[in-house]
Amino acid sequence: MIDIRRFSSLGQFENDWLNAHYHFSFSHYHDPQRMNHGALRVWNDDQIRAGTGFPPHGHADMEIITYVRTGAISHKDNLGNSGRTEAGDVQVMSAGSGIQHAEFNLEDETTTIFQIWIMPNERGGRPQWGQRAFPKADRANVWSVLASGEEADEALPIRQNAKVLGTTLQAGHELKVETKTGRFGYMVLATGKVVINGEELNARDGVAITGPETLSVKAIEDAELVLVDTV
Repeated sequence: MIDIRRFSSLGQFENDWLNAHYHFSFSHYHDPQRMNHGALRVWNDDQIRAGTGFPPHGHADMEIITYVRTGAISHKDNLGNSGRTEAGDVQVMSAGSGIQHAEFNLEDETTTIFQIWIMPNERGGRPQWGQRAFPKADRANVWSVLASGEEADEALPIRQNAKVLGTTLQAGHELKVETKTGRFGYMVLATGKVVINGEELNARDGVAITGPETLSVKAIEDAELVLVDTV
């Protein structure tokens, strides 16, 4: 089963520095039909103005994956971690028993990110943070694992039986998306246009997949996609 969620249907929040769209219920936006998809709890599409960002705030018991689409995001937390994650790259914060952090766009351009929250398989534990570069050329027309609850050489670790995958699909190329029985998939286009089982998806549209399901994704124009597969 699939459920296409058009960008125009998402929840929205905007102030003088943040323009956010919510694929799932978040903050003031509440839709009982969009609370979570398996262990996937949040998928926010954020635009952050230059020189602004999220001031220090706390999290606990959540795996928070940030996929940078354009610009860069700079992280700093109360454990002494800090770093700058550029477009196409990924950072993961396992909030565990609790962590305080700030996220700022220190660039001279708007930064756009996907912020993805996955509920962990256990509460508590030591908080952790990490980041990694994922060159787009290395994932041309193939799914690359960006974060995973299983051991994977290049993937950032997360505390759930889940994977976050990405691809840069060139126009005319096609990929399969297989969601097995008992699992849930959620895919969003960062850029471009694709056809999925005969339905056209545009940039920033999402599709919720409930297994068992095998889908064909074909790029009408060059496209960048991010996929979560989880219990």
